[in-house]
Amino acid sequence: MQLLGHVVRFIVAALVLMVVSFLVPGFEVGGFWSAFFLALTIAIVAWLIEAIFGRRITPFGRGIVGFLTSAFIIWLAQFIVADVEASIIGAILAALVIGIIDLFIPVRPFARERAKR
Repeated sequence: MQLLGHVVRFIVAALVLMVVSFLVPGFEVGGFWSAFFLALTIAIVAWLIEAIFGRRITPFGRGIVGFLTSAFIIWLAQFIVADVEASIIGAILAALVIGIIDLFIPVRPFARERAKR
C-alpha cells in the first residue's frame, strides 16, 4: 500500500507540473512522462538537500530560503530531465504557482515519512 501511495502522489505531482507548465510562461514540460520524471527528480534532489543542509533550506521548509531553493531545484531539474525547459524567471514563477497549488492539494511525495521523524 505504501508503494501505491507514492505512485499516486507522483502522478498527482506530475499532473500539477503539467498544469503549471500551461499557466507559467518560461516553464515548459513536454508531456506526462517528462512531468512524472520531473516530479521524481524534484523529490530526490529535495531529499538530498534536506539530508545535507537540514529541513530549513528544503522546498518544504517555510520562508524565502525554501521558496528560492524550490525555484533552484526546478531550474536545475531541466538539465536532468528531457523535454523540460525553465528560465530563471519561469522557475521562480513555477515555484510560486506550485506553492499556491500545494496549499490546496498537498503533493509532497515524502511528507508522510517526514511526519514520522
